[in-house]
Amino acid sequence: MISASEFRNGATLEVDGDIYVVLEFQHVKPGKGAAFVRTKLKNLKSGGIVERTFRPTEKMPRARIDRQDLQYLYRDGDLYYFMDTESFEQTAINASDIGDALKYVKENEMVKILSHEGSVFGIEPPTFVVLEITDTEPGFKGDTATGATKPATVETGAVINVPLFLGVGEAVKIDTRTGEYLGRV
Repeated sequence: MISASEFRNGATLEVDGDIYVVLEFQHVKPGKGAAFVRTKLKNLKSGGIVERTFRPTEKMPRARIDRQDLQYLYRDGDLYYFMDTESFEQTAINASDIGDALKYVKENEMVKILSHEGSVFGIEPPTFVVLEITDTEPGFKGDTATGATKPATVETGAVINVPLFLGVGEAVKIDTRTGEYLGRV
């Protein structure tokens, strides 16, 4: 059990049957009335963010999140297949449990599978990936001064915005949390 006065950023807890991670918290002690803890919580299953207040003495169960490193193998219909590189055991996960977490991940890359009490609810891809541009408009000489961008499709099928001077076949570094272009490789 964790009390609201012990909240820290990144703490995971169970509230009303759902699993939340604390994004922000603030202990508030008004001049009149009882103190309270104002929080911003992210639902790990749905991805929604809620703001909620708690009394400092309020207790709730701490959620234990298991993270397992698995290798992404391939997709077959609505199932994604992963393999434990130590035991070579394969796991199939439904596409509805994953969402769009794998849109920047190539086959045979390592990812973290997130589960709570044996049920998988999400995937953490690597923070940064290097992918090759497969389709984009051609750039024109002199267009780089404005800092403008254009859409480009990378080898996984995801579309990102890149500077105008980049062309097909170039490798780019991407932040998977935001989908932003970080630079050429």
